[in-house]
Amino acid sequence: MTMNITIFFLVITLIICHSFNIYKNNMKLINKVNIKMNSDSLPARYCEDVTRPRRRPTRTVVVGETNLGSSHPIAKQTMTTTNTRDVEASVNQILKIAKEGANLVRLTVQGRFEADACMKIRESLWEKGCNIPLVADIHFAPAVALRVADAFEKIRVNPGNFADGIKSFENKVYETREEYDASTIHIEELFAPLVLKCKEKNRAMRIGTNHGSLSARVMSYWGDSPKGMVESAVEFAELCRKYDYHNFVFSMKASNPLVMVQAYRMLAAEMYKRNWDYPLHLGVTEAGEGEDGRMKSAIGIGALLADGLGDTVRVSLTEDPEFELVPCQKLIDIGNKLLTDESLYSEIPEWKETHRDFTNFQKRRGNLPVQIEGDEIDVRGFLHRDGSVFSSVSLTDLQTPERLYRNIGAKLVVGMPFKDIATSDSIYLPTVPEVDDKTTRRSIKRLQEVAVGVFAPIEELIAKPLVNSVAVVSLESIATKGLPVLPKGSVRYAVKLTGLEPESYYDKLVDINPLVVVSILEVPSHSSRVHASRRVFQLLADRKSSLPVIHSLVYDGNNLDKDELILRAGSEAGALLVDGLGDGVMINSPSFDLELLRSTSFSLLQGSRMRSVKTDFVSCPSCGRTLFDLQEVTEQIKSKTGHLPGVAIAIMGCIVNGPGEMADADFGYVGGAPGKVDLYVGKEVIRRGVPNEQACDALVQLIKDYGRWQDPPVNEEATASETKQLAQA
Repeated sequence: MTMNITIFFLVITLIICHSFNIYKNNMKLINKVNIKMNSDSLPARYCEDVTRPRRRPTRTVVVGETNLGSSHPIAKQTMTTTNTRDVEASVNQILKIAKEGANLVRLTVQGRFEADACMKIRESLWEKGCNIPLVADIHFAPAVALRVADAFEKIRVNPGNFADGIKSFENKVYETREEYDASTIHIEELFAPLVLKCKEKNRAMRIGTNHGSLSARVMSYWGDSPKGMVESAVEFAELCRKYDYHNFVFSMKASNPLVMVQAYRMLAAEMYKRNWDYPLHLGVTEAGEGEDGRMKSAIGIGALLADGLGDTVRVSLTEDPEFELVPCQKLIDIGNKLLTDESLYSEIPEWKETHRDFTNFQKRRGNLPVQIEGDEIDVRGFLHRDGSVFSSVSLTDLQTPERLYRNIGAKLVVGMPFKDIATSDSIYLPTVPEVDDKTTRRSIKRLQEVAVGVFAPIEELIAKPLVNSVAVVSLESIATKGLPVLPKGSVRYAVKLTGLEPESYYDKLVDINPLVVVSILEVPSHSSRVHASRRVFQLLADRKSSLPVIHSLVYDGNNLDKDELILRAGSEAGALLVDGLGDGVMINSPSFDLELLRSTSFSLLQGSRMRSVKTDFVSCPSCGRTLFDLQEVTEQIKSKTGHLPGVAIAIMGCIVNGPGEMADADFGYVGGAPGKVDLYVGKEVIRRGVPNEQACDALVQLIKDYGRWQDPPVNEEATASETKQLAQA
């Protein structure tokens, strides 16, 4: 027995020592990256103006008949999903894409046979009267890039694998920057011939860095970081400039919108510092499909367009390529309105931003409500530490309690609501039920009993008191009349902001009554939500206020479709949440039911990397490299694993970004060979060559083996109903 105890403690000691060594090594790498970033610090400017967007001035890059740059409209592009060797299928898909309004089309070109097919594709399109510029997507193959430059108008090169080959995670240590830079000689030997050929033939180029495929060399020196992405692209650009070649654009893609936005901003800042003016191609890579794919794209692309960054856009969805163009155009339209509609800024008072560091993500933390003596309900549930969802509830919604409970995501047991993982944290009542409406008020009370907060305008609560409610009072009223007495039955205040108030009004939030627990920021639709909201966070920071802020997005138009709702909400609130500015959201529109608005709110928080309520899928959009039916497989995997909050699963059609994006996911499903799939945990391959027909079940088993599985939730109400029916039988 004594020996067993001794062995047990010895094992624990070894584990602790091993963990500490890993921690020390990781901290050395992090500190080395931070020291380099501090010693080579970026300027405070990444766009023309953070208070009122203007398009970043760029040179014109010529891609066949399409011009890219600030003097031209933002261009739309997508990518074929056909096998590039299949000339007829590729031509037909390109014609369909061109008809839908794309300005460029990209095709994967992985080898000599695909490169030979490219000239046939180009000639066939010319014969059919289609001159849309074509872009060759190159990975691992410098010789193929040279070959296809004879046929296509633009070459995309990936700095992560153009010269360094297949992804590796070996940690070579570079002691000095000189030692690191010396290794670019090999890159130049492979890259210079392509640069010279593109210059000779007036071809364009995209230097396209992907977070998931940074080279081992870059990873070893800069880490898996936005700074590493920027450095990777800049050294390729330096080689272009060395040979006086300037017809190129940049991209900084990642599946994580926060990483993507930070990388693009840091690249733009680097270009300001160097006095460069190359255009930017925007995109969130492996965004996925459906609502989640559109939301991630809106958050990342929308945030950059809101600052005047971006000259061409691709929305990467796990769908047919022509379906990407509609959300692509809508995002461009949203960005263009911010750039051209002067009325959006006419009512926003002048302000100066000093607190936001775009190179270093820091979440602003609002203070959560706390219990005080005498509270009859749990007020701590009004907000969630990872991000809150509020739902605006009408009197009509209250007329059908069980439907209301379902729509706000509550679990029902014999008709009684209970909070679940994706239940609205609080509800907002624009109109309070009459005092004698006992049925409706009972429904509200049942929500309060499970810690759902109930907010309403203070005027409504004065006229129709509601027990344990939160009274919403405007900042203007507080500033001009003082904080009013709480209505009878109310237990807390919330303050409503517009972002357009005089700066002096915000002084009233300093040392305000502790019963004021949250603010609701509702910028009028005739003003820019992004820029008025940035002003609010600046004014709160100046006053060292930790008051939580809920973004209230109201869309009054009845002609709004679901796609536009997602894209506008993602662009407007996401542009703030990627900077850690905001503690939650409330989306309201008469065009949509309560359940859809709630689910969109949770998707917005999850896409902004705040609160996870479902499995997060990172799935590539498919291309000619894909080794299985990506759309079908994605649907299969989602149906079996979509109920795992906090778990991220990457679904990759091929090896190009696979291992790298595994680092941003817990589990990975990657096409390894025709008919075969490799399964990953993090960035480590665990099983190779799993037959396609067995791979989905093998992934489920892998999740179980690593202790991340949970059974799908049981519909307890349905179970209770079935039990009752059996008893009656």
